[in-house]
Amino acid sequence: MAESRRGPLKSAVPSNIVSPVRRCSRTACGRPAVATLTYVYADSTAVLGPLATYAEPHCYDLCSEHSERLTAPRGWEVVRLVTDTGPVRPSGDDLEALANAVREAARPHERGRGPAAARDIDPVEVARRGHLRVLRSPES
Repeated sequence: MAESRRGPLKSAVPSNIVSPVRRCSRTACGRPAVATLTYVYADSTAVLGPLATYAEPHCYDLCSEHSERLTAPRGWEVVRLVTDTGPVRPSGDDLEALANAVREAARPHERGRGPAAARDIDPVEVARRGHLRVLRSPES
């Protein structure tokens, strides 16, 4: 470090710890960001969606107040993607699918018949991708 007559030189910018919370991009607004604004210039569209995973140079993070009051230039369309800020809870369909998967995993397989043989006989199963199955509706 360089020394002057007065002592060691100190940094002109104080070294503060940067907050991990992303802030609103609007000038003089320090509230936490909850949404990301992106412009699609080719379509004259402003898209406001949930907060992006990481900050992009051509996107703007907005707080809840500024995202609610957002307006676009004349002739532009604003597309607001649904932002659910509440905790995600499993639905009844999710719980039923989980219960069915546990029942099927616990079911003993017959000897001499593998999963491929069972798949060919099962009239309800339409397709399979990895561990997921597409099932035909019982009505059809």
